[in-house]
Amino acid sequence: MDRPLKRLVRNLTAILCALGCLVSLAACGSDKEAGKIRVGIKFDQPGLGFKKAGTYVGFDVDVATYIAGKLGYSADDIVWKEAPSKQREAMLQNGDVDMILASYSITDERKRAVSFAGPYIVAGQDLLVRKEDHHIRGPEDLNGKRLCSVTGSTSAVTVKKRFAKEVQLMEQPGYAECATALFSGIVDAVTTDDIILAGLASASRGRLRLVGKPFTQEYYGVGIKKGNTELAHKINAALAEMEANGSWQRALENNTRGTHYKPDPRYNPPKPVEGE
Repeated sequence: MDRPLKRLVRNLTAILCALGCLVSLAACGSDKEAGKIRVGIKFDQPGLGFKKAGTYVGFDVDVATYIAGKLGYSADDIVWKEAPSKQREAMLQNGDVDMILASYSITDERKRAVSFAGPYIVAGQDLLVRKEDHHIRGPEDLNGKRLCSVTGSTSAVTVKKRFAKEVQLMEQPGYAECATALFSGIVDAVTTDDIILAGLASASRGRLRLVGKPFTQEYYGVGIKKGNTELAHKINAALAEMEANGSWQRALENNTRGTHYKPDPRYNPPKPVEGE
């Protein structure tokens, strides 16, 4: 092959590669992720999934790391990816991640799009208040009070409909902002799942406390691609072992330290049988 023809071939190859990258960025970056497991988590939930100075901490992170280990991956083999609530199904369907642990409640609606393994914890909606506030003992005490939740969440609406019709609702873009509003006295309480609130309380250095009376059940599952029963079976086996050998309890205590948080013993630890 003469030089002009070689040059033409190289140029065409470069153009085709560039076009391929435009069509699928994931494919062009796949070399860096080859041989690794990609896990979706939250980056902004203290106690569950939190990105901190380039590292990832939280109960979801610890559970995912344990599962990955049983699947044959070391901690260095995990590629952590942010999984915002609205993007979780799409990330699994598109193959952007292999599994998602991101306070991901198992529901019939979601199971039409993806599959789940687990559950690995049963959370419950609860309230977070200032440490010195002992007037709010449950959702029925919120009439005339100001309650914060995150935009798009149905937690605060549940309180208003079922327990306190005269509660004043306030929305913030994230739970950290709700916690700040609680610190400063702008709101009287924050509501969402208890394990998320426990993480916020743990990060507050004793200034906030969990009421500790959950009034719903949220079964957190490991999201996987639709129909992957083999992977669900392997994940469930890892979760059962984690619960049996005490690793589950230690991970929970480490990530909610100082909050006295205990998940509802009627449901926890749950038996992981979903998706098989």
